[in-house]
Amino acid sequence: MRKANLVRCCLAVLTAAALVTGCGSSKGGDATTAAGSSAAAGGETTAADKGKEETIKVMVWDRGDAAPGTTVENNTQTEWIKKQMKEKYNINVEYVSVPRSSSDDKLNIMMSGGSAPDIVFTYNQSIFSNFANNGGLADLTQAYETFGGDIKKYVSDAQNMGRVEDKQFAIMKQRGVEAPKHTAYIRQDWLDKLGMQMPKTKEELFKYLEAVKEKNPGGVSNVTPWAMSGRNDTEKGYLNFLGSYVNLKDDKDAYVYSEAYMTVAPGAIDGIKKLNELYNKGLITKDFATDTNEDIYKAQVIAGNVGFFLDDTESPWNYITVLYQSAGQRTFVPVQCFELSDGSYRTPFEQRYGMFVMVPKTSEKKAEACMKYLNWMADPAVAENIVYTAEHQRDENGVPIKLSEADLKSKGYPGTCDDLNIVNLSMDWTKSKDAIVSKWIKDQSVKWESDDWFSNFYDVRAEGKFRYPVYSNISQAETDYGKNVEDLMLAYVYKLISCSPDQFDSLQQTEYNNLVNAGLQKILDARAEYFDSIK
Repeated sequence: MRKANLVRCCLAVLTAAALVTGCGSSKGGDATTAAGSSAAAGGETTAADKGKEETIKVMVWDRGDAAPGTTVENNTQTEWIKKQMKEKYNINVEYVSVPRSSSDDKLNIMMSGGSAPDIVFTYNQSIFSNFANNGGLADLTQAYETFGGDIKKYVSDAQNMGRVEDKQFAIMKQRGVEAPKHTAYIRQDWLDKLGMQMPKTKEELFKYLEAVKEKNPGGVSNVTPWAMSGRNDTEKGYLNFLGSYVNLKDDKDAYVYSEAYMTVAPGAIDGIKKLNELYNKGLITKDFATDTNEDIYKAQVIAGNVGFFLDDTESPWNYITVLYQSAGQRTFVPVQCFELSDGSYRTPFEQRYGMFVMVPKTSEKKAEACMKYLNWMADPAVAENIVYTAEHQRDENGVPIKLSEADLKSKGYPGTCDDLNIVNLSMDWTKSKDAIVSKWIKDQSVKWESDDWFSNFYDVRAEGKFRYPVYSNISQAETDYGKNVEDLMLAYVYKLISCSPDQFDSLQQTEYNNLVNAGLQKILDARAEYFDSIK
């Protein structure tokens, strides 16, 4: 995940400082409903549970998809939530809308002006870290210990990221279906025409790429063995490949070189040099680095000119679907062939945590009421009803069936009910292969593959499942230099892939020195120092 730009991070520090200064289910069968759970409907609550009447204000994203006659703050779904909280805890809930496209900027403005609602959130770790370290957030430690039982029970895997110096400053939203960051795809029909087996190693992949170039199994006019784009905000097109050349000796290595910094880990340069070799053999898209918006890349895939690519895990389905319709047969399938030195695989997965859910310092007297609200949402039955509405049904595999867009509008629900679920996406069905595969199949607006394709996809994408160690700390060096260094690392890789072989070594040294001068070594040193300090 890319970090916010330096200006935004600095603004977060200033606004946090200003803030401190300014204030002293039921199990599914076919067509079964999920609203029967007492927890989901509010349950039996004693007077002691309810406590005194309180009002909390909760941030909600506005995507402009409210149903006619409703608003993002007041609609069928928000009214259902308000009713549950009033009946169970005697808490009145009011929503404060924030435009999704500028939510972090708006959050900073509200925090600096002392007008932030009692519950706010962001996906940006730098913003959270700056507010927490500068006194802008309420300490939730005691409230979490007292009222966070369901958070501990259902979403504990994510909560360490909300702690700073043993204090809980954020409740972390936990992701649902576990997924890798990136997945490689290869043309099964071309393998078949070439008489080749599914590659399991990089060397076998290289032989396939060369065969595609030499024999053009698709009979296309502009064959591209390995398609790559020049997206300047993600390393998705090459990172898994480079990572297979890196030997992570221990957790310290895995932390220091996690995410984008894998690009400069010991051994990664060998992977870049191999990509340079493939490029100069004509096996990688010519002038790919200029295709910053991916238009050429996607057009090549859709046209059927591509034999292999590395991309986000599921987003390629959008253009594979188009290709399938024109080809009339199976084309791309997932492949894992980036083996490590010991023959195993390492597939980086998304972390379990998502957004940082916080209570501003100005609302610390409402910390307990806010925790009750968040803890109620942690229950999977409640979470499911928030995402899919309390009147949804489940299919024969226990997968919630989302109401159609027309039904949502006619019943007064927002188009994205899941925006109201800010704690837990890890429901029962998200842990079942059969349920996940079933949902993938049914979510396709056009049938473009058989059930076995999705089952195989589930298995292949998870080979070598790996997660980098993560901590809530962000060093000052990373705050100061991180965004610029990450941008420069993308350019570093693209330049090295596409340069002439005789220029590679000298260019690599020059560009690496530029990274160091931009703050790379300070960031790596700070990461190493922090890891040593906690071990």
